[in-house]
Amino acid sequence: MKVAVLFSGGKDSTMACYKAIQDGHDVEYLVSLISDNPSSYMFHVPNIHIAELSAEALGIKFLEKMTKGIKEEELHDLTVILKDLKSRGIEAIYSGALHSVYQKSRIDNICKQLELKSCAPLWHRDPEDYMREIIDLGFEVIIISVSAEGLDESWLGKRIDGDILEDIIDLNKKYGIHLAFEGGEAETLVLDGPIFKKKIEIIKSQKVWDRDSGNFLIKEAKLKDKN
Repeated sequence: MKVAVLFSGGKDSTMACYKAIQDGHDVEYLVSLISDNPSSYMFHVPNIHIAELSAEALGIKFLEKMTKGIKEEELHDLTVILKDLKSRGIEAIYSGALHSVYQKSRIDNICKQLELKSCAPLWHRDPEDYMREIIDLGFEVIIISVSAEGLDESWLGKRIDGDILEDIIDLNKKYGIHLAFEGGEAETLVLDGPIFKKKIEIIKSQKVWDRDSGNFLIKEAKLKDKN
């Protein structure tokens, strides 16, 4: 089956892509909605400009569409690009939805209208098992934004490994932080992994902190051959 993946470059959309490949499908396109609204209800915002480079690292064609990110209205922009994908022969849309009924229900509804199959292979995964799977598979994931109690500036740019996961588990016990950040506590970017043809190397970055939240802004990055 020819499929496309709603893609941000973060861990969940990258894992959705991984699962689609494992399911034996042809991942023809990675698709990003570039939102003007940093508080978009539907779409990932931090470092979304890196998504095209991520697609190149994965060796998959990339499509993007701008959206103002206005609640509910941004769904029209998603519909337009999914309709375009169907015209290109795409049969199913994969997404990295974990627990957000708001996002998944809207993707499902649009796919139903367009007679596309909606696939969410991570839906309702146990968050700890899911995070351990990402680590065990060898995905290199860094934290690029934080906005929750217990996550300070020192977390920006950190790679998620077994030790960091234990720290996240401790924060979950203390503050209730979702182990996979599904509550928006943090955002991530994947730099490398088993499905990457090349890896992403960050050349220039900047930590930006504002009272109780912050971003790890990537100013320059390039692709690097894998050993």
